[in-house]
Amino acid sequence: MSLGPLMVDVAGRSLLPEDREVLEHPLVGGVILFTRNYQSPEQLIALVEEIRAVRSPSLLIAVDHEGGRVQRFRDGFTRVPPMRRIGQQYGIDRAAGREWARETGWLIGAELRAVGVDLAFTPCVDLDYGISEVIGDRALHSDAEIVATLGIDLMNGLREAGMSATAKHFPGHGFVAADSHVALPVDRRELADLGAELTPYRRMIINGLPSVMMAHVVFPDVDSLPASLSARWIKDILRRELDFRGAVFTDDLSMAGAVAFGGVVERARLALEAGADMLPVCNSRAAVHELLDALPVVSNPVSALRLARVHGRQGEVGPGALEALRAQARWKRVNAMLDPRAPAPPPPLELKG
Repeated sequence: MSLGPLMVDVAGRSLLPEDREVLEHPLVGGVILFTRNYQSPEQLIALVEEIRAVRSPSLLIAVDHEGGRVQRFRDGFTRVPPMRRIGQQYGIDRAAGREWARETGWLIGAELRAVGVDLAFTPCVDLDYGISEVIGDRALHSDAEIVATLGIDLMNGLREAGMSATAKHFPGHGFVAADSHVALPVDRRELADLGAELTPYRRMIINGLPSVMMAHVVFPDVDSLPASLSARWIKDILRRELDFRGAVFTDDLSMAGAVAFGGVVERARLALEAGADMLPVCNSRAAVHELLDALPVVSNPVSALRLARVHGRQGEVGPGALEALRAQARWKRVNAMLDPRAPAPPPPLELKG
């Protein structure tokens, strides 16, 4: 049975019969985990094994795990600082900042792969304009070239650990104040003014970026639809102009930034027609059932291949793998480097003249 385009959530720390019924549906291709699904590494390993046993090929298992405010698994995992801390370090010492980025990517990937998770939706490469509260310290920096450099280093660290990077939120969420979880953000700049937003994606794509998450942001100069539902953004700009060949995820179709564009079935159809490969639908089992009842089961071999490439690389999984990781000198060194009790570096001086 091939995997479908829907990424769904599950209720708790082990699978309920209803969860299994949903995961067995051919339209489902992935599972996204949340804090409610986590108690300990051992419990998480057991849940991942349960999910993998439902289907063959196994479902893609993902989590939002950037660090800072956006880290679903905490106790038993390294507390990763917000990405802004890496940008600050780069401002003081470029080599050290790049090391922080690469080693943070490796650490995130290595810990999640040891418990069997395939994909962390990271890094956030939105620019820090000081406008968006939902982005805020999730952004690496305000300078697009610095974000691109650090984004590539994070991607390479993840890759070394056996995990693919997902750059988000394409084409950019940093210039709008509205939070797409609760409102519809509108960025009224013209396409010609978005060169900085696209810079991290251009450079990461050249360096083999495996996947992208689309933003629920409307750019009226480009399209009346949000980027997540827009063929202009996905097929024309991302695929053709930027030559992106990896997997395209939408942001959660249950978010308020998407609900203004019809019911969940209409949103899903728009996203699939626009060229998205996988559609997360979170925290609304009713919406998931509506989609399972209404969407046709259609094979898309190209999408299936893109998604297969972002599955975690094979490696040891389980309590022993996590214990072995924690015994490594590299893990200990990176933990000491990222220790949240250490004071954040001061912002770099702005030299004028």
